[in-house]
Amino acid sequence: MADQDFKYVIQDLTNVYIGARYTYEEMLEDDNVPHKLKEVIVRILLTEVAPDTTPENHIFYMTPDSASFKACKKMKARFKMSVWQPADGRKHKKAGYVNREYSIEEIVASKELHDKKDTTIVEEMHISKLGLGAIVV
Repeated sequence: MADQDFKYVIQDLTNVYIGARYTYEEMLEDDNVPHKLKEVIVRILLTEVAPDTTPENHIFYMTPDSASFKACKKMKARFKMSVWQPADGRKHKKAGYVNREYSIEEIVASKELHDKKDTTIVEEMHISKLGLGAIVV
């Protein structure tokens, strides 16, 4: 996998889609990232993590009490992830990755996702523009 595969910013009318391998520092330097999101990164997220942290790594270390979690929840952040599913002979006849979109609440609350974090591929972060507008920084 190339280094740039999950480093992008795409916007439509209602969402901002950010590749999960973008570091917060790289997001701050990118002109395509909305200014309000840059403010959230500087004033909230970077108070808890280093600038070279990626959302891919950050989500597995959030707690329900952290300011990062509360900000992501308010922005209605969702993460597109591929989770390794072993074969069980019934529903999953073959082992393989299963793609699904998870809310930040599901990720932080799920012990199963935390146990599988080494075999999980976080591909993309979706942020609602309406949720982003609701945050006060």
